Amino acid sequence: MNYPAEQYMPATPAPGRVGQGTAVEQSRAVAEVQAAVMVARQFPRVEAYSISRMSEACKQPALAKRAFYSFPKGSSTVAGETIHLAKELARCWGNIQYGLVELRRDDEFEQSEMQAWAWDMESNERVSTTFIVPHARWANGKAQKLADFRDIYENNSNNGSRRLREMIFSVLPVWYIEQAKDLCTATLKHGGGVPLPQRIAQATSAYQARGITTEQLEDNRGRKVANWTDMDLAQLEILYQSLQRGEVTPDEAFPEQRVTAAEITRAVPAQPGQGSAANQQGGAE
Repeated sequence: MNYPAEQYMPATPAPGRVGQGTAVEQSRAVAEVQAAVMVARQFPRVEAYSISRMSEACKQPALAKRAFYSFPKGSSTVAGETIHLAKELARCWGNIQYGLVELRRDDEFEQSEMQAWAWDMESNERVSTTFIVPHARWANGKAQKLADFRDIYENNSNNGSRRLREMIFSVLPVWYIEQAKDLCTATLKHGGGVPLPQRIAQATSAYQARGITTEQLEDNRGRKVANWTDMDLAQLEILYQSLQRGEVTPDEAFPEQRVTAAEITRAVPAQPGQGSAANQQGGAE
């Protein structure tokens, strides 16, 4: 269904006391948005076609491997969908715009004010969130201030990407997202038709090239290599991609197992005839 432009398109407001270049840019931005809304309503999405494009995209291993993230945090594992999947789903759904803007950078208070938004231009559903990003990174149990401009930029981008992902998912149908997740999971489990033992060997070799042993992988999955399933391998591939992108470090992904005093005592039992250090000291006295 088409909508008359004069009914839904308000007149473009005249710029105030601003420079000529700024005024031109403001007018161009308003005209661009109006044109995008008109095009979206003149050419509404065909859901069957959008679903077909999404299905084809999620069958590609290149997307499936970037669709999820997984990393340990404390005693639990944080997992979910990535911004890469969100952007691809928005592209396939069509008539959606989204963006991430740094509204203000305050060097005095060492923080940036940012905004993430997504807009379904066909249904006119728009969501946004404004948030503060401190110029600091949490590492080794404490906040470390960022001074390098590149570090601040990357920190803002990482924090903003998470909010942008949620904004895009907010304007997409839930069933559409769930269907995409199932398809990506199936693609990961299929592994491009390569037998599971061969994929396990390839995965362990890839991790060993980064200095991560098979024992560390077994600790991560909680079972021996011989008992790994397709989903175990899929999770390791997701974790490997997170390592490749620098989203998590090897130390964070594979923390050293802490040994308790009770475990040490059990590992080295006291020999007959040997007393404790206190007893030996007392005897010398």
